[in-house]
Amino acid sequence: MAAPKLKMRLGDLLVHEHIITNEQLMQALNSQKTTGRKLGDTLIELSYLSERQLLEFLAQQLDLPFLDISQRRIPTESANLLSEVHARRLRALIIEDKGDSVIVGMSDPADLNAIDQLEKILSPKRLEFAVVMDSQMFDAFDGLYRRTADIESFASQLEEEYEQSSSFDLSTSFIDETGDATVGKLLQSVFEDAVQMRASDIHIEPDESQLRIRQRIDGVLQESILKESKIASAMVLRLKLMAGLDISEKRIPQDGRFHLQISGHSIDVRMSTMPVQYGESVVMRLLDQSAGLLSFDQTGMPDEFVKRIRHQITRPHGMVLVTGPTGSGKTTTLYAALSELNVASKKIITVEDPVEYRLPRINQVQVNPKIGLTFSTVLRTALRQDPDIMMVGEMRDKETVEIGLRGALTGHLVLSTLHTNDAITSALRLIDMGAVGFLVGSSLRAIIAQRLVRRVCENCEEEYQPESQELLWLTNLAGDRVNTTKFVHGRGCQSCQYTGYKGRIGVFELLEMNEPMMSALKRDDSEAFTRLSKENPTFTPLALAAFDYAAQGITTVEEVLRLVETVDVV
Repeated sequence: MAAPKLKMRLGDLLVHEHIITNEQLMQALNSQKTTGRKLGDTLIELSYLSERQLLEFLAQQLDLPFLDISQRRIPTESANLLSEVHARRLRALIIEDKGDSVIVGMSDPADLNAIDQLEKILSPKRLEFAVVMDSQMFDAFDGLYRRTADIESFASQLEEEYEQSSSFDLSTSFIDETGDATVGKLLQSVFEDAVQMRASDIHIEPDESQLRIRQRIDGVLQESILKESKIASAMVLRLKLMAGLDISEKRIPQDGRFHLQISGHSIDVRMSTMPVQYGESVVMRLLDQSAGLLSFDQTGMPDEFVKRIRHQITRPHGMVLVTGPTGSGKTTTLYAALSELNVASKKIITVEDPVEYRLPRINQVQVNPKIGLTFSTVLRTALRQDPDIMMVGEMRDKETVEIGLRGALTGHLVLSTLHTNDAITSALRLIDMGAVGFLVGSSLRAIIAQRLVRRVCENCEEEYQPESQELLWLTNLAGDRVNTTKFVHGRGCQSCQYTGYKGRIGVFELLEMNEPMMSALKRDDSEAFTRLSKENPTFTPLALAAFDYAAQGITTVEEVLRLVETVDVV
């Protein structure tokens, strides 16, 4: 097929068709001289037209179809006719293989150099071109060019190498240079795939006849299975070496960390091993340091909510707790608070296990119980270091709780986390842990409880009518509001890997202490405290906050009900 050509220059065409003005074209051309970017990209960046507007116009001028590939299922085998390197470099995607011809999607089908290279690479197939959006194409790249094939190939190669060796014990024959290189490539592919899929955790789990590699993506585990179960010990050994763990010890759990540079991302890996029936299970938490810390404005918190939190963390003393189960985003919220408080006039000390993000100017202490460096020990010393603000990674025991509360009572702002289901039970949990009610009532200022819910994929969202049982739950939660609310869900598309969800957002509740609530705590009256908390006019329960997101089309009924199962709705 002959390469499509424009009859006029793109800028002149856009002006001729009154899509942009001549002045806008001149401004874009001047900007292009300094940035070196293509004219189309410059026009979009300057907001003179949208990407879709530009590409639909291009498609019309070149007499090519414009395809919305976010709604299209593209076969992996078709996409793989063009390697990922060539696809990303040439900004081209094989959408369909017709046998003797292929449909090639491009965001710039007038790029003659790219078309020439595609014809050489894909010869003898005939090329049929279509115009697709850059943003949709790069979303498709992440899903279609996963490292699954590489992982399976390296796993098979690693097992073959050790079967041919004289000693088949992978954990001891690991010193072989060939095997070392292969297991390194295998792990590199595992990490690259996890980063590409935005996974927060990687689980490596050996079984009797297979090896499971699972990734937690948007809070939900997705599983890949390798039949080469015997390579697990080599993978675990290599990871232990990277984390500086004892490779000779397999009978007890170990924790460590290491750092990686993967696909332009700076990744800190927190690693935990645990002996299981068929070897050692490994779980790795991936912390993307290159992404930077989120501010309150970037966490998804409503503006009024952010205003109230800022008021609480800028008070000169008192305790502010962030609560929720593991993986609910407590650390992100705490670091967002520390980022705002981190000024030259404030002395900040943190006591953490482990230190997840390194922050300038802040004195961060990593606890180490093996040498007696516990939360309570460090906290005692920290109080003698003249701090203005202290952050305690977790309130784990009575001693830590009491020291933290006394610090809050004696002129310090104390931030900490607690593993509880909601804000109201958190204050009562401190008393259950042995803290005196008078101390809790005098020191505690606010409690933030939070969860993460999945966002509806914007590319494939559609209206959703809840089932009768779901309507019953929702009516119990939000009353008559349900009757006037339109809900959505994602039907699944290439962009979201056909899950209907893409990304997550925090759901928050903020319980601010007032005098009646503090008095109830001081006299250990848990019933009065619970009642007064629920009557507090500024308090919105987690479940209702999640319903608000569903009503706005941010999340789904399914996610609301999943959250409702974990909290007290009443």
